[in-house]
Amino acid sequence: MEQDFFRFVITEDREGERIDKCMAALVDSISRSFIQKLIREEKVLVNGAAVRANYRMKTDDDVSFFLPRAMEPDILPEDIPLSILYEDEDVLVVDKPKGMVVHPAAGHHSQTLVNAVLFHCNGKLSGINGVMRPGIVHRIDRDTTGSVIICKNDNAHQKIAQQLKEHTIVRRYRAIVCGRIPQDEGVVHAPIGRDLHNRKKMAVNVKCGKDAVTHYTVLERFASHTYIECRLETGRTHQIRVHMASIGHPLLGDTVYGPQKQPFGLQGQTLHAMVLGFVHPVTGTYVEVCAPLPAYFTELLSRLKKETDS
Repeated sequence: MEQDFFRFVITEDREGERIDKCMAALVDSISRSFIQKLIREEKVLVNGAAVRANYRMKTDDDVSFFLPRAMEPDILPEDIPLSILYEDEDVLVVDKPKGMVVHPAAGHHSQTLVNAVLFHCNGKLSGINGVMRPGIVHRIDRDTTGSVIICKNDNAHQKIAQQLKEHTIVRRYRAIVCGRIPQDEGVVHAPIGRDLHNRKKMAVNVKCGKDAVTHYTVLERFASHTYIECRLETGRTHQIRVHMASIGHPLLGDTVYGPQKQPFGLQGQTLHAMVLGFVHPVTGTYVEVCAPLPAYFTELLSRLKKETDS
């Protein structure tokens, strides 16, 4: 089995931290429990020797271990209908429906957006992100709807990825949040990183989060909800969901960052990637697409308006 080799020299700020917690923080792709398993099997070495799970890190400790590389399954093309917003020889922009996972992962090896675009593009996609994520340069959550750009070749992928890195791609979302936001617009500027108490969640993390900026504008207020537009300056995982929850207005339907009980029987957060604008990687012209609000979203807006007016 192929393995990846990891090696770290511990810095002063991690002095006294338990080894399992430290390694899990440094290697985002593995869990703390899996690190503990490797330690029990004496596969994690500190200064060349195996240590116990309760070992506390010291400055300049040299930590190394091999991590077995998971075998990647074959990802097959599937004839799944796509709502295409824009397409040419280099890029494809689709309107992703609610409930569809963007790329294969544990438990989701079929019926993903990648399976669909592999079929649509006859396998002609960029290969930079490997066999599990061909063509994928960015993603949105399973229950978020709207615009996703797919790259058909490596040149397009590299140039679109650079625009994402430089925060020059226009991304405007529509969302419904809990509560009435009093101000007409605002900015949430707070770093986002892994939740220190639950690695499956993200959180505002001042200590080790990455810079994140979300601009929001109120479009309409209802009795106990607000319809807003969000513009992303950065693109952190769950950024809008985390930022709006951090100011006391979690997204309606978001049981991860908001209330567990949902009054409207929703499937996940009410969030839609409406506008996506980018400089074409070959022609250099500006391309902007707009994904129409999905039916469930417009129906919910009508319902909220009726409840407010009654």
